[in-house]
Amino acid sequence: MVNGDEPPGRSRIDAERPTAEQMLERVRREVHQGHQVSAGRGRLRIFLGAAPGVGKTYAMLEEARRLRDEEGCDVVIGFVETYGRAETAAQIGDLEVIPRRQIPYHGVLLEELDTDAVLARHPQVVLVDELAHSNAPGSACAKRYQDVEVVRDAGIEVLSTMNVQHLEGLNDLVAGVTGVKVRETVPDGVLDDAEVVLVDLPPALLRERLAAGKIYPKAQAVQALENFFRESNLTALRELALRRTAEGVEAALEGFMVGQQVPGPWPTVERVMACFDHRTDAEVVVRHAWRIARGLHADLVGVSIIDRPLSDMPERQRDALMRNIRLAEDLGADVLTVIDPDPVEGLIRVARTRNVTDVVIGRPTSSWVERLRGRSFLDRLLPELDAVDVHIVTPTRIACALPLPGSGADVATADAG
Repeated sequence: MVNGDEPPGRSRIDAERPTAEQMLERVRREVHQGHQVSAGRGRLRIFLGAAPGVGKTYAMLEEARRLRDEEGCDVVIGFVETYGRAETAAQIGDLEVIPRRQIPYHGVLLEELDTDAVLARHPQVVLVDELAHSNAPGSACAKRYQDVEVVRDAGIEVLSTMNVQHLEGLNDLVAGVTGVKVRETVPDGVLDDAEVVLVDLPPALLRERLAAGKIYPKAQAVQALENFFRESNLTALRELALRRTAEGVEAALEGFMVGQQVPGPWPTVERVMACFDHRTDAEVVVRHAWRIARGLHADLVGVSIIDRPLSDMPERQRDALMRNIRLAEDLGADVLTVIDPDPVEGLIRVARTRNVTDVVIGRPTSSWVERLRGRSFLDRLLPELDAVDVHIVTPTRIACALPLPGSGADVATADAG
């Protein structure tokens, strides 16, 4: 993304710095009174799994009993589906259950969460299974996650469950991996606003449970093992669940760190930043940064600091810069173009705001004036990024010995500090 019309000294990065009001709102969201958010909206905890049968409902019921027995919370069951699993049904025990709402549909009575009854009972915590479920026609809300939002608005905490394949943002990816198009989905924003509890089970063990009839009846289990529950599918879905949970943890940590004004970087997740401009050696910098990011399984950020809007740049420089930006985007980088008369200050600001752990730059050229003053580009940059690994790329060395992507060969010069 390019911001060519920003005034000098400002950028999208500046806009991303939280205001005092934004930080205050974060604190309000994070501080709970008992099991309720201070602003009056109930908290949502989602027990997330890679596939049916990993134990999400069981784990949710365990937590419900802990809240009641150890913390003295008023806990009720709004809707829990046991699917005939004896061990899950046993976990319900003496937990209070709110009767379900029955909706006639084509001569059949369908059972749904009775949201009005939950609101009238108004417990501290309610269990609502299967967040992605589509309600029966005639229900007040089309989707169960919408019922949950109504309950949360009343200040009631909700424990719920879902599988990662029901996340809207991963729908096409899941279809490509498993060959199954999931029709019941939950918007990503619902998960972003929740505390996610990962319920994990290795694929081999899950398949053992399935074959033993602990998930589906044995006749159905045989077909499932040959289709959706293939080990390759389960492995891919498990990775998606692990990654999505990790992203949520990182976002929560960064929100806390910003809210508490803790100086970064926070070395929880690696993030590599490629710094480039219109020069031809920028391609080498971008590709080297991509190799580092790939080896670390890290996010890649591309940034170009310019001293004037793009429209004011000479045409050849502008065209060259746009080529380098397109290369970075093609390699998966989130690209920023920042207008700042001081490139060092601009790079430092981006690195800090984006919680960068590795910075990749080309070998800077210093004027004789800078050398006399002893304040070169690196003299100013390195002390400000003392917690960041700075990689200085030498194009001539790379031209002689370009490593294969992922080979692990390091072509950065040793004077990176």
